Amino acid sequence: MRHFRNNLTAMLVVSSLILAACGTAADNGDGEGGPASGDQVGGQVTMARATWDTGWFQAAIYAQLIEELGYEVNDPAELTRDANTFYPAVAQEEVDLWVNGWFPLHDIYLSRELFSGDLISEPIEPIGFEVRAGAIQGYLIDKATADANGITSMSDLTDPRIAALFDEDGDGQADLHGCNEGWGCHVVIDTHISELDWGANVEQVFGEYNDLINNVVRPKVEAGESVLFYTWTPNWTIDVLAPGEDVVWLESPSLEDDAGMDSVAGLAGCAAGGDSCNLGWPVNDIRAVANTEFLEDNPPIRRLLEVVEIPLKDIADQNARMAMDPDYGEGEIRAEAARWIEDNRDLVDSWLGTARG
Repeated sequence: MRHFRNNLTAMLVVSSLILAACGTAADNGDGEGGPASGDQVGGQVTMARATWDTGWFQAAIYAQLIEELGYEVNDPAELTRDANTFYPAVAQEEVDLWVNGWFPLHDIYLSRELFSGDLISEPIEPIGFEVRAGAIQGYLIDKATADANGITSMSDLTDPRIAALFDEDGDGQADLHGCNEGWGCHVVIDTHISELDWGANVEQVFGEYNDLINNVVRPKVEAGESVLFYTWTPNWTIDVLAPGEDVVWLESPSLEDDAGMDSVAGLAGCAAGGDSCNLGWPVNDIRAVANTEFLEDNPPIRRLLEVVEIPLKDIADQNARMAMDPDYGEGEIRAEAARWIEDNRDLVDSWLGTARG
């Protein structure tokens, strides 16, 4: 476990070097399962999935839907990517799509900086709204520390005495348990630390996210110790560390570009109370992301991605079951995805009908 401060330019340079060959999709032209519109269906689809396990259930659902449409899809579990390796790969047609895009968090990956300093758009297209305005992010602390010290905002950490409550290594700064290196949230947290008022007294601790929560954050909360961490929804974390009972969300000032997009109405466990909670992070849409040429070559897949939506509660419930069962593996993920499809068969058939034209 280390403390790390990243910058976007370095991340993008490194990401351009970390690409794995995995093939591209091609229409086989055999018309198998061809829709009434005349669009041909079939061929190989190279689908990735995110490294964060809270997105694996959705990836399995989409993969099975694309297969029902008549395509052959690789097992997404065999092509797990961080954001900073997925986006360059999809731009270069080494991967066709994934369904784990977070926007506006991942906007930084949709363009590329040239050596001249100019930005050019990448051939990458966010498409559809898998979960519309359902993905929130922010900073939490244990409720006991919040109540004992009247902490309601990250700005309270501008007080060295408050920041010292979360200092785990004795260097005088609060240790913020954040994201895996390579995730978009890792970059944003470092940007918050650099630019927001509370950042001078805070440093990001990074490592494998699930390990940080299970081996550091959760034991500290259960032991009544002070701890500061980042999380998002949908995520199993807030099922095992309930906001308002075990932990609380802290408000935070926003970056200038995010102002006005960070207010969450009726958020349970907001330390500041009130009707809304300003978390300092814009509310995100979870969206599918694909190579633009791939979508142009496969109109049925484009139409499918445009219409699929998965309820946030269904994702959260699956995430909680996965987190609580040590034997939960890839087979269970695929089986739950298949059950979800059958439980929603009428809706799924309407999506497939739209996709077929």
